[in-house]
Amino acid sequence: MSAASPSDSADSLPRDVVIKTEPENDGGLLIGPEDVPVRREPVVPLLAPVSGQQPLAWSQDHRLAVCTTSSMSLMELVCDIHSNKQDLVLHRTSIPVPAENHRIRVGPAQEQAEATDKFSLHPDPTVRQVFLADRVMNPSLGVHKGIKYASWSPLGCDSSGRCLLACLTLDHRLTVHYSHKRLEWSTLIDLSKKYSERLKERGYAKKDNKPPQANLLDFDELQRRFRMQTPLRMEWSSVYTIKQVQPDNMCVDVEMVLLAILMENGDLILWKFVLPFLNEADVVFYDIIESGVTSPSDLAWWEYESADRRMSGLIVGSEVGPVKIMPVSLSGVKGYFTLRHPVILWKECDEIAVENIKCVPMIHPIHKVSCSLIVASRGCYVFWCLLMISPAGLNVHNSHVAGLHSLPVVSLAVSHHGVAVYTCSIDGWIKKLTPTFTENTLIFNQEDMLRPENLTGRRIHGIAVSHNGAYIALASTQGMVGDYHPSNRTYQVHFVTLKTPETAAALLLKSPTQNLYRLADLLDLVRWQILKNKCIPASLQEELDQKIQEVDSPYLWRFKLFLVRVLYQSLQTPPTDHHWKPTHEESKVFVRDEEEKDGENEEDATQEESEPGGVKRLKEENLEEQMAEVQAWINAVETHLMRENMKKVLGVVYLNTWIAENTSVPTCGLMEYLARDANDRAAEVLIGHIKNKMNKQTFSERCSLCQAVLPFTDHKQAICKNGHMWLRCVLSYQACQTLTFRRCLLLDSIARLPEPEDPEWIRKILQAPCTLCDSPMI
Repeated sequence: MSAASPSDSADSLPRDVVIKTEPENDGGLLIGPEDVPVRREPVVPLLAPVSGQQPLAWSQDHRLAVCTTSSMSLMELVCDIHSNKQDLVLHRTSIPVPAENHRIRVGPAQEQAEATDKFSLHPDPTVRQVFLADRVMNPSLGVHKGIKYASWSPLGCDSSGRCLLACLTLDHRLTVHYSHKRLEWSTLIDLSKKYSERLKERGYAKKDNKPPQANLLDFDELQRRFRMQTPLRMEWSSVYTIKQVQPDNMCVDVEMVLLAILMENGDLILWKFVLPFLNEADVVFYDIIESGVTSPSDLAWWEYESADRRMSGLIVGSEVGPVKIMPVSLSGVKGYFTLRHPVILWKECDEIAVENIKCVPMIHPIHKVSCSLIVASRGCYVFWCLLMISPAGLNVHNSHVAGLHSLPVVSLAVSHHGVAVYTCSIDGWIKKLTPTFTENTLIFNQEDMLRPENLTGRRIHGIAVSHNGAYIALASTQGMVGDYHPSNRTYQVHFVTLKTPETAAALLLKSPTQNLYRLADLLDLVRWQILKNKCIPASLQEELDQKIQEVDSPYLWRFKLFLVRVLYQSLQTPPTDHHWKPTHEESKVFVRDEEEKDGENEEDATQEESEPGGVKRLKEENLEEQMAEVQAWINAVETHLMRENMKKVLGVVYLNTWIAENTSVPTCGLMEYLARDANDRAAEVLIGHIKNKMNKQTFSERCSLCQAVLPFTDHKQAICKNGHMWLRCVLSYQACQTLTFRRCLLLDSIARLPEPEDPEWIRKILQAPCTLCDSPMI
């Protein structure tokens, strides 16, 4: 372990101080034990075997990507407010593997064919065997079909504010996809093709732009050109904000994200995506970094942020052991500094490959400074490195955790909230490592994760943890069956809880994110508990009401609305008659039907005898009264949220209009609606200011079919005097009188599409998420 000088602030502390990284409960809800794994239904079967060394990837918008040999299988976790089923609600889609094979071009077709013929029959066996065994260079071997790796971008990268998906196939094709419409995926750009065209224009030169001296008939040159175009891994950076000069010399803030691609020759290719990413014009080549790693294996971003400085770099692992951080220059990003030289995290060439690199930003609880924890799997061991920046420079502490598994670690996942590292080997054993800080180093507490019964004896191919650490997903197949390998294997994805519903509720109440959509995995645990118990936990309800009285936040009101809606679904009785069942025709009577009918009558009679009719009727009446109360509760919370959002919209209208003008926001209707509550002083003041600016002018909405006035009597819909009904936009409250509009992910509300004549401030209003549930509009 490398030595490092401790900070002066920690001199007064004893040497044996140990501080855990797990968050403590400072009052409020009781936080139960976190690591109580419970298997959730359904178990998702896969149509094809999993592929790639890291087959699972979970995004920040709660979509799980599973790499298989036929397609990229995608599952989206949705907190359905319209269903009373206790199972996980998963929307499944897939991105098929392209039918045509991808061949890397390294020069003119005729010259490449000559090189293939020459090296296939080369007299030197050391050259011939290397060429014949290489699937990238030798076309006669064929290519593997399937997905090799998947990487999700941060939130806010596509037009709906969601994540982009970078997909690498086994034949080395790298593409970027997005889901603009519901359950529909489109390819945005083929980066392999774009980079190949760029290299062709530059004559396959290196970073120094010097043309190569040799041609394709030189084996080293042929190998170099293939290796510089063969991607191994790709990872997205965080979202950065840069200044961009407009044609009128005005500076505007523009967001961008970088995609780093690790090539087989060790080069790091950086592509810049201007957000929101819509087409190929929004992606440009950013930089190329020569890492000098001859046998690279894995890649991850290192991003450090402190009060006065921010830095970024790329962690590159090697198949022979070393790990280093390569500096990334972010000159156009305000507040970013660049590392002066690469940082060596592990220099021993011990022939143990580095895989599953993860980087977690943390706050050191003793030194009170920002630090970075880097973990990776190396065979049966877990390598860890703690980076801290002090006035003396960059301090590096590193070591290995041994004795975890008897077989190599196949997958590693990190929970960023209450930092925990999960590792698994192919035999199905999963370990949990919790870091504990001392003054100068780290200690990892090791625990065996209890496996649900149906996972015992299964072979695990990969694991992934949801964004907020509520679930862990496992891709598995059968193990040994009676001391033999099964002839046919089936592959499944299992979902296991990592937190209890009580812990999830406490985290939701104290979350700094203040967005239900970003906390959907925690929200699903609370939903599951309410549907099971058919009631909202009393401690949660009391804590939530107390917080609403202290801080009147829209987030807390939305959380309350979600709880009440789920409670309403839990009280609903399942339907007794199934509409999908065919009904028998009255003219045809079968003996079997008569027997079944008699049996049903006997069962009904028995049930009626065991339960008196008065008690049954009383239960039904109580349930109806309870559901009516809950429905009134829902309406009250919805009305409060809508009124607060209306005042917010009217405030934007007031700030962006100089004279009385007819905007797409129904200003007069909103004022009339808000004026119904005489006790709302804030609304009264706002309405007075707007009326003074409008100068007694009224702009009424009109029906596009009959030109009748559309009165503003309801925030959900508008009905003219002739009976024409239009749904209202939940963001601008205008009646949507077009055939196309956007809808909330939870089917909660709708929003209209921006029109070409809309000013920028109205477009900004229409970019907001759903007012009732924080979900994006699709």
